[in-house]
Amino acid sequence: MTISQAGQGGAVRIGISGWTYAPWRGAFYPSGLKQKDELPFASRQVSSIEINGTFYRQQAPKSFANWAAEVPDDFVFSIKGPRFITHIRRLREIEGPLANFMACGLLNLGAKLGPILWQFPPNFPLDLDRFAQFLGCLPKDTAAAAALAERHDGWLKDKAATGIDENRPLRHAIEIRHESYRDAAFVELLRAHGVALVCADTVEWPRLMDVTAEFLYLRLHGSEALYASGYDDAALDNWARRIRAWTAGGEPADAERVGGKAVARKRRDVFAYFDNDLKVRAPADARGLMKRLGLPAAGAAEPPRTFAVKGRPASE
Repeated sequence: MTISQAGQGGAVRIGISGWTYAPWRGAFYPSGLKQKDELPFASRQVSSIEINGTFYRQQAPKSFANWAAEVPDDFVFSIKGPRFITHIRRLREIEGPLANFMACGLLNLGAKLGPILWQFPPNFPLDLDRFAQFLGCLPKDTAAAAALAERHDGWLKDKAATGIDENRPLRHAIEIRHESYRDAAFVELLRAHGVALVCADTVEWPRLMDVTAEFLYLRLHGSEALYASGYDDAALDNWARRIRAWTAGGEPADAERVGGKAVARKRRDVFAYFDNDLKVRAPADARGLMKRLGLPAAGAAEPPRTFAVKGRPASE
């Protein structure tokens, strides 16, 4: 079974948020695995990873090219949008920063570029006008992203990457963390732009399951302790059930919505990321959910890869 055949409908990608965590060494990562081999190793256990570094600072085009070269051909990254746009500028005067972000190298991922995640802080209440302007600025395909990237600030100079190998759709997802977003008008605004509302499983922020795009984006932070608690068998069974419903074009019976039910369709893709890393549960939970859905890791059809561990070869 390939990733695109899973979930009884649309494609399903299950992954982790980031990959560089010291507590994972000797637990998820084999003891002695070199840090440079952590991404190649992790990308052969799951089918997608969120790149978090883009949230904190501008990355270099070479980094994206290197990341793309280190993962299997059927692997996909999601990219976290910069906090400079969402947390500091708070969606005001963002034309230049948005162009700079598009030029930072993410287009170097080519076919391995997945959704762009825009996460908003808990102290950012809903402002429909501001969001409407922001959503209208987001490029809907890589050609539009490349054109926007060409308008980057001069300080980038030779640190910009604005070329594409071919034009592909570009997906965006919005993660909110304030109760004011329990608003049907916000859901309809996202639907009008085809932007996904992130379903964030957490004890602190709204958990909404409104379908607003042709794909779903789930962030599983830990429903008992933020970023820390794991998911037991019953919880993973529930998420697998919901994912099957979404990929088949419907919605789960327990969907938590503030807007009207989405129009049924033949299939929807689902991206789900575990972000409960403090207790080293994210990789195990991701693999547990993949098993329930009958999903292979990325690169399952590739020849096995070995990694040097403490001077001896160690197969993944």
